[in-house]
Amino acid sequence: MLHTPTHTHALDTLIQSLRRLPGVGVKSAQRMAFHLLQHDRAGANILSAALSHAAQNIIHCQRCHTFTETLICATCQDVRRDASKLCVIETPADQSAVERTGAYRGLYFVLMGKLSPLDGIGPNDIGLQQLFDRASDGIVQEIILATNFTAEGEVTAHVIGEGLKHSGLQVTRLARGVPVGSELEYVDLGTIAHALVDRR
Repeated sequence: MLHTPTHTHALDTLIQSLRRLPGVGVKSAQRMAFHLLQHDRAGANILSAALSHAAQNIIHCQRCHTFTETLICATCQDVRRDASKLCVIETPADQSAVERTGAYRGLYFVLMGKLSPLDGIGPNDIGLQQLFDRASDGIVQEIILATNFTAEGEVTAHVIGEGLKHSGLQVTRLARGVPVGSELEYVDLGTIAHALVDRR
């Protein structure tokens, strides 16, 4: 008796492509693929066109490395931003999070990663020399280290801080603390400890 595959080559390719997304396993990829093909062909075409357009047109800003469709992104071109402050972050997603707060009006430098020797990611891979060059342009006065509070993010912040130690610039680290509206008994101990150390 012949075994008939349940998926066509095109469907298998779609499922495997969806699995490239972070956090998407086989079952999730299958659900997405089946939904698009069975219930939302128009949505599938829109998604396909949007992905193709983005992949062909989105580049990295020449000044800060965030995603943009122009050589210099809109944030870097905005004369209303405070060019004396430079916030160093790991990814464009982190920049988006900071922007949503509405609390920061300076400029950014996006590392596009973090130092991770075990993964072979060193200073050159995340553009540290470009950051140091940017920091010494005579305009920047404060570097805000806003890398994530992971082991790699902390190492990255430390290395940048050491590299700028004798620059004459003010180097600050994003504060850690207890979230607004939270109760201490439910906050993890590391956060409480850092909040005590960083108290003001």
